[in-house]
Amino acid sequence: MADESVLTDEFLRQLINVGEVDILVGLPTHNNAKTVGPVVQAIQAGLLRNFPRERAVILNADGGSRDGTSELIAAAAISDVRHMANVRALRTLPCISAQYAGTPETGLALRTILAAAELLRARACAVISPESVNPEPAWVERLLRPIYSDQADFVTPMYRRHKFEGLLMRNLLYPMTRAIYGKRVREPYASEFGFSGGLATQFLKQDVWNHEVGRTGAEMLLTLVSLASGCRVHQTFLGTKAHVERSARDLVPAMRQTVGTLFWSLDTYYPGWSTVVQSQPISTVGCEHDTTLEPVRVNRKRMYDMFRSGVGELSPVFSSILSEPTLAELQKIASQPEDDFRYPAELWVKTAYEFAASYHKSPISRDHIIQALAPLYRGRMFTFLLETKDASAEEVESEVESLCQEFERLKPYLLNNWNSGK
Repeated sequence: MADESVLTDEFLRQLINVGEVDILVGLPTHNNAKTVGPVVQAIQAGLLRNFPRERAVILNADGGSRDGTSELIAAAAISDVRHMANVRALRTLPCISAQYAGTPETGLALRTILAAAELLRARACAVISPESVNPEPAWVERLLRPIYSDQADFVTPMYRRHKFEGLLMRNLLYPMTRAIYGKRVREPYASEFGFSGGLATQFLKQDVWNHEVGRTGAEMLLTLVSLASGCRVHQTFLGTKAHVERSARDLVPAMRQTVGTLFWSLDTYYPGWSTVVQSQPISTVGCEHDTTLEPVRVNRKRMYDMFRSGVGELSPVFSSILSEPTLAELQKIASQPEDDFRYPAELWVKTAYEFAASYHKSPISRDHIIQALAPLYRGRMFTFLLETKDASAEEVESEVESLCQEFERLKPYLLNNWNSGK
């Protein structure tokens, strides 16, 4: 039974008019008029080229845009892409755009798409970000084909990244998720992904939607549920992904969405992950990583300064989160001059694991725990950037792999802290 509580009457009417489908592509939006046009065209071309006989629908869940985003999507027509080579429209391709009830949160948008997928009995589904600057029609097939061919329940992407991009992913999300859940998913938090209709139904039943994590970290949580539930998880290489520029001020919100969601999941799935000893590779289409090396200016000094000031100003907070030896080590390296500063991998892993255990025990507000991790992460980021500034692509990957192995090696440290009195 579809979760129709999040679908407005107008949205339901449009879905009923479409009828059952084989494939659904969801597009969650909120004021994305500047970028959404090429994204819709790429989705249309991808569906018409690769799934010409299947019943498909593009579904836009909009959070109340006021810049014409919904109107742009609703006006999209197959004629916009028929001039492209190898496009043959054997069926109509409805493009529905409707606002979901509530505030513009990513969790509500995803829940709306999941509910629509269940109502329409879609076999294979994908979500594409409206902020993708360079979308390609091939993304649609790469995300949907493993599911439509009955090979996968969930498909995560991999991207071609500059060696200084995706630092939170490389230094925390990927290695920690890999160590915890035992699967080598390179992008546990992704704005493009594919999922089966069955997984949509399973995820809708999760008791998360009234929690903060369900409203702000649903995409990450979908990955973690898939891993913890033993779903068939695949990953596929999409190539270069250009994003809208983000401010450094966005770090804490990003950590709430990702690190906070990862920490939150540990309570629910403790019986499973606590027995996982080693990580295993997962089925992968295309290269597992691709790194570019163009020169990029990075303000390392600012990261160093924010780490030092954070350790000094937040010591009372850290004393309720971290063990005395770890805090002493952090204070020691914070006293080092910039030229000598290093945040060693082992200390970083112990820091992350102690934060996860403290999140579980909640000696202070969980949100304050996530905020307190931000300046420490900047210190680790400074070290990663310094150690890889002249590194080749292979050397960068070796550095990431070494950190992953350190997270796996020290997993018993997390379990000891998790089960200790403090």
